[in-house]
Order: sequence, then C-alpha cells, then structure tokens
Amino acid sequence: MITVLKHFLKEEDGLGTVEMVVIIAVLVGLALIFRKAIFSFVNQVFDSIFQDAGDVIETPEGQEVKDRTIGN
Repeated sequence: MITVLKHFLKEEDGLGTVEMVVIIAVLVGLALIFRKAIFSFVNQVFDSIFQDAGDVIETPEGQEVKDRTIGN
C-alpha cells in the first residue's frame, strides 16, 4: 500500500494541466486588477485610429462618431 501511494505522489501526468490552469488564473487576476488601465489604453488606441481614419473614410451623412469608449 505504501509503494502505491509513493508511486501516485511521484506521478507527473496531470502537472501540465495544473500549470495551465494556474497561469490562466494569474492572467485573469492581473486583467481584473489593471482593468481600468487596460480600457484606458485601448480607448486611446481606438481614438488614435479613428482620428486618422477620418481622412480615409466618411461616416454616414457626414456625422462624426463621438462615443467609442469601452469598459464604462
């Protein structure tokens, strides 16, 4: 019985899955902690893109799109 328990503790087959779950949990935690900073950065990037895109495409009836923010 003791040898079976030792063999079970030394087995590493499920270790890769556990590592992936821990990494994903850490990434989700960081995303939640820095959520406002991430949304702010994305909004700045979108504002920059849409300002430059105004020269290339026209909005319907010449109206400018003013509300592009995410994460409110």
